[in-house]
Amino acid sequence: MSNTKKTTTTKKGLTLHLENAVDVKELKEYSKRVKEINEGINNKTLRGNDFLGWSDYPKTYNKAEVEQIIQDAKYVRENYDVLVVCGIGGSYLGARAVIEALTGIKKRDGVEIIFFGNTFSPNYAYQVLDYIKDKRFAINVISKSGTTTETSVAFRLVKGMLEQQVGKKAARKAIFATTDKEKGALKEEATKEGYRTYVLPDDVGGRYSVFTAVGLFPMAVAGINIKTFLTGARKAMKDTNNGDLKTNPCYQYACTRDYMLNHGKSVEMFVSYELQYTQIAEWLKQLFGESEGKEKKGLFPASGTFSTDLHSLGQFIQEGTPLLFETIIYVNKPKDDVIIPKERHDLDGLNYLKGQRLSYVNRKAFEGTLEAHTSGGVPCVVIELEKLDAYNMGYLLYFFMRAVAMSAYLLDVNPFDQPGVEIYKKNMFHLLGKKGY
Repeated sequence: MSNTKKTTTTKKGLTLHLENAVDVKELKEYSKRVKEINEGINNKTLRGNDFLGWSDYPKTYNKAEVEQIIQDAKYVRENYDVLVVCGIGGSYLGARAVIEALTGIKKRDGVEIIFFGNTFSPNYAYQVLDYIKDKRFAINVISKSGTTTETSVAFRLVKGMLEQQVGKKAARKAIFATTDKEKGALKEEATKEGYRTYVLPDDVGGRYSVFTAVGLFPMAVAGINIKTFLTGARKAMKDTNNGDLKTNPCYQYACTRDYMLNHGKSVEMFVSYELQYTQIAEWLKQLFGESEGKEKKGLFPASGTFSTDLHSLGQFIQEGTPLLFETIIYVNKPKDDVIIPKERHDLDGLNYLKGQRLSYVNRKAFEGTLEAHTSGGVPCVVIELEKLDAYNMGYLLYFFMRAVAMSAYLLDVNPFDQPGVEIYKKNMFHLLGKKGY
């Protein structure tokens, strides 16, 4: 990456590179609006303000609940082989993104986390049930209302299997419900049956809930230090809640997105160079797509994992319809690495790389692709991290949540509702014969 133009670095090592996307001078026109919107976010006076609880949650979170989560996660790790997380959308994407990014795709030790209730697929449901039938498993069911169809069906299936396997009394100790504090079908059942419950706050929407028990309990069971995760988010909150566009990389990124939309781009492609970061992009696609895609406005969020997807989408990105820009999340130091060995006959011609770490090759693929795409006219924003651990993961996710709030308010849409999602549900319920539809 060239550093001949302006870049912005946070105090803890997240660097925003805009030199291959936009001249920061072009963003000056946003300064006044950014200051006004930032004040509105901090004071919770803007449209949708009743769902701005996430904005200071890393500071105001329930300390006693977090301690309880840590204790309960320890109990699960000591007594079960699998945790089945029943949730969809914001009720699972954040936790899955963090767990895979920090612990890897392939389970090596500890409790296996299986995500269920995120699809109507009969094949997947059968496979999950068949896989866990002879295992010791616990359940974390996540739903504010307790009536989310995908989640409720999955919970009914695994709860029935668990009760049949160990009995109803023992099953109660293995079920953990994250739901509304006072009302809803799941809260009612949890109270009646005596399940351990955690709270999804009234002022935090699903896709902004990763810092609540929604994300924290599965992460803690996976062995992630959730206090460190929250500390990273708290530092990001402190770094990003100022309205000075010159010094705030989060808002520079948000304004760059708006600039792209107003200069012919309709797609933002989130890119990483690690397979275990793929779910971060899935979380981002919901965060940005559901927050901004209203009133015929917003960028379409897409994703790619390079170099893998360069062998399928690379041609289009390089020379296809110029409708997209890239936002690349690049981590300098991988958690693990391997060295390329020397081979006697060198039939594959790779001995020139002997002794090199695969991270070196991956870095050169990133640098070469960045140069190719920018020279081909594709703007590329780079968000660079020195390493990705619990602290930096918390920082990164809060950074994006604050950015999408700013982006949506720049579009003059409510970042926290999703009226369009309800239309397909009504049609589906009618076709299924649900009473009232």
